[in-house]
Amino acid sequence: MPIRLDINDKDFHQRMEQLVHHRRDTHHEVEQDVRRIIDDVKAHGDDAVIKYTQQWDDKHMTIETMRISQQACRTALESISTEQRHALDHAIQRIRTYHEAQTPQDYETTDAHGIVLGMRWRPIERVGLYIPGGTAAYPSSLLMNAIPAQVAGVKNVISVVPCPQGQTNPLVLAAASLLDITDIYRVGGAQAIAALAYGTQTIPKTDKIVGPGNQYVAEAKRRVFGVVGIDMIAGPSEVVIVADKTAHAPWVAIDLLAQAEHDENAQSIVITDDKTLCQQVEHAVEEQLRTLPRAGIAKKSWEKHGALILVNNLASDAPTLIDQLAGEHLQLEMDNPASFMQKIRYAGSIFLGHHTPEAIGDYIGGPNHVLPTSRSARFSSGLSVYDFLVRNSYMACNAQTIHALGKDAVTLAEAEGLDAHARSVNMRLNNAPTHKSQQEV
Repeated sequence: MPIRLDINDKDFHQRMEQLVHHRRDTHHEVEQDVRRIIDDVKAHGDDAVIKYTQQWDDKHMTIETMRISQQACRTALESISTEQRHALDHAIQRIRTYHEAQTPQDYETTDAHGIVLGMRWRPIERVGLYIPGGTAAYPSSLLMNAIPAQVAGVKNVISVVPCPQGQTNPLVLAAASLLDITDIYRVGGAQAIAALAYGTQTIPKTDKIVGPGNQYVAEAKRRVFGVVGIDMIAGPSEVVIVADKTAHAPWVAIDLLAQAEHDENAQSIVITDDKTLCQQVEHAVEEQLRTLPRAGIAKKSWEKHGALILVNNLASDAPTLIDQLAGEHLQLEMDNPASFMQKIRYAGSIFLGHHTPEAIGDYIGGPNHVLPTSRSARFSSGLSVYDFLVRNSYMACNAQTIHALGKDAVTLAEAEGLDAHARSVNMRLNNAPTHKSQQEV
């Protein structure tokens, strides 16, 4: 059964700490397996990728079938229903519009000494997108990963997607066609991450890997970080729902289960100051599990990792608990949620009011659904255009303006015992240049 906590219990804070630090991530055997897979892919390239893909996903995988053709994507687009095509088009438009507003601007200024200072943004050259496809297929993840990369100006987008039993999901391929993604491979798991990090004979090496996956994918991203960039180490999905007496118990219950059905290790938590609502929510969860198609997964998640937290007053008690949890998703099913939101520091994405379920954000709201998990919202944020850009700072002195900074730079360099640094500046202060750069003319 889910954990039940009452803020008035003597051991509440101890049990809350246990909940906050409850581990749902990688086991030691996963770490060993991933290390072996990565080393194998580094050494043997395509052969290793095919071996592991045949073992776990598609026993008929060959080098010839590894890449998904553009024609297959176009065919998938033609095969989907009018309603599905409209939904994809609508989601693409909303996600693109939201992310276009994030695009940062270069700037340059000249300070009081005449020194030029600036900053510029440039897109990453080649990015790898991991699109989950294990217990369910996620065309929405392709949209959420690819669109901010395209808005940022990334020219080379390489996508990988696991295809259990060799079956591709038509909506994933249709989304790829709509976004004009031409490099897409039917490979998943740790072997896909290794291929994107180190390259194989078929899959190009990338500069950064983004996208959520299972514990093998998360551990593989952890291990290749430094060889390539990554967006984050994504753990199992999670939601914290804050509900007051105005909340509708069946809605709260299904929102909890919407996270629980992702994965047995997903976590769903409700915080309320209404004891009756707490009981109603628990009952509604049991009722809805009876008819939910993925009830087996959702039930295990709810019973192993779910929690019901009863507090005295939401306004005074809940914000501290929410920041402790620093959850991936925060739903505020309450009166005046916008005011309450101002009390919160840490959450991956926030959903305001009774009519804004997190499921809207997963598909079509606009903000990205690739979000920090496992309390990492304390120091990181959801996927955005910024994740696909690098920032360069720059400055320019000339023979006159370097004197405004040079003496102090020499003083600090000498204090640090870095004599070549000091001499590098001094030589320019004490000797006239033998030539002038184009900028100094």
